[in-house]
Amino acid sequence: MKKYIAEFIGTFTLVFFGTGIAVISGGNIIATSMAFGLAIIASAYVIGNVSGCHVNPAVSLSMLLNKKLSVKDFIGYVIAQIGGAFAATGTLYYILSQTVVGTAALGANGYGELSALNVSLAAAIIFEVILTFIFIYTIIGVTSDDKKSSVAGIVIGFTLAFVHLLGIAFTGTSVNPARSLAPAVIQGGKALSQVWVFIVAPLVGAVLATFVYKCLNATKSKK
Repeated sequence: MKKYIAEFIGTFTLVFFGTGIAVISGGNIIATSMAFGLAIIASAYVIGNVSGCHVNPAVSLSMLLNKKLSVKDFIGYVIAQIGGAFAATGTLYYILSQTVVGTAALGANGYGELSALNVSLAAAIIFEVILTFIFIYTIIGVTSDDKKSSVAGIVIGFTLAFVHLLGIAFTGTSVNPARSLAPAVIQGGKALSQVWVFIVAPLVGAVLATFVYKCLNATKSKK
């Protein structure tokens, strides 16, 4: 149960600060990217030794495929992550409703007119798959080497900030189904109708990253 609570807290922190700063900064790329990255770094060094600090269903899926997570824990992690994301977005919704900013935007992802660059559906899918691939590939690599364990949280956090720097203008950057689902459901409208992209694409990116990493490692070991 402790690891599920840790995942809830970690995801709450990520979504509350990441999407919160995205909203109040007007989608400022630097501020939002650093918010998501720093939230991961902070959480990694607090709950990393409890749950591994996945705070992302795509990460948990990769760990499941790598046999580092049981099916039972995978289900528990995803439920906790989604719960944490909804708690964060609900809290943010209430706080914003008491300010001049209002609740018109909650940091939801999107394409078309919901994208700063008006990116197409196909491009949004490809983009999210690529961003998630890079993010998950980095996570697998840095957590598979015990020598890198002390800096894993920093590397993962800055990688998340790195993918946000490019992705915000295109889709708002998801790479995390839980982070995308909660704002879309509470915000509703077109954000909700488009959220499937930001659930499916990150999961596909996670599967591809896991598969490619396994193939490259197998090839390397044979040599």
